[in-house]
Amino acid sequence: MNTHLPNKYLITVIGPTAIGKTAMAIEIAKHYNCEIISADSRQFFKEMAIGTAVPSKEELAGAKHHFIQHISIFKDYNVGDFERDAIAKLDALYQNNDFAVMVGGSGLYIDAVLKGFDDFPDVDMSVRELLIANYEEKGIEYLQQELQRLDPIHYENVATGNPQRMMRALEVCISSGKPYSSFLNIKKNSRQFIPIVIGLEAERETMYSRIDQRVNIMVNEGILDEAKALYPNKKLNALQTVGYRELFSYFDGEITLDFALEEIKKNTRRFAKRQMTWFKRSETARWFDFKSPAAEVINYIDTQSNANI
Repeated sequence: MNTHLPNKYLITVIGPTAIGKTAMAIEIAKHYNCEIISADSRQFFKEMAIGTAVPSKEELAGAKHHFIQHISIFKDYNVGDFERDAIAKLDALYQNNDFAVMVGGSGLYIDAVLKGFDDFPDVDMSVRELLIANYEEKGIEYLQQELQRLDPIHYENVATGNPQRMMRALEVCISSGKPYSSFLNIKKNSRQFIPIVIGLEAERETMYSRIDQRVNIMVNEGILDEAKALYPNKKLNALQTVGYRELFSYFDGEITLDFALEEIKKNTRRFAKRQMTWFKRSETARWFDFKSPAAEVINYIDTQSNANI
């Protein structure tokens, strides 16, 4: 351990959607007088606020946030871009503070910052173009079937409702002749901070009830109008998101509004289940009940950071 330089800590708050991560992260950031990096891959987009449960103005005023609505849905922005930008931001934040907070529900993005992004082989552009053409002709089921065939391990972990992520994995599989998952966790970049990972959880019934409540709040806040404004761009990758896809189907006349809202709740519950499967793989996370007071969590952080001094 270097005795000349103080240790830097990245306190990371993880957990399923609607569990209360934002509120906890703000309390932690206030205590350590530090700033927050958002690792929610849908809250990055300026045009998507209600459907992604972007923190309120009051919450954003409680602690300075980064990577909230900072890019447009029309810009390609992937996990590699986020890793680069987040590490650069952390380097700047650590000039003035030994602590920073990261919060979000996008496990891949959190892992990229905590562990480093994996090195993948170059991809043949013709492979990418063929995958896009097949997707447009045959739909998302084609991507799901191909990924399950070529890389069943990654198929179990990827968001199978996200065509962009599946195409990314498939183009690596096809170009290299090896499963995408075989390139994961081979090379990791070194990090200049010590991670302290806080997980928030609840009983499944409680978690699902909170999700249903959040969807009802989104409706009251105007998600229908937001989705209607985005509808002309419904094929963009950023909009292949629970909460919007179902409403686009309603606008297309394929389903009723009531059915669309029930589908949003059902698909969000499925998403939360996948989030927990991903996050529970962490060997370093310390899990707390979502009702735990911030003081209890902060006490744990203090014991971890003091132990490394």
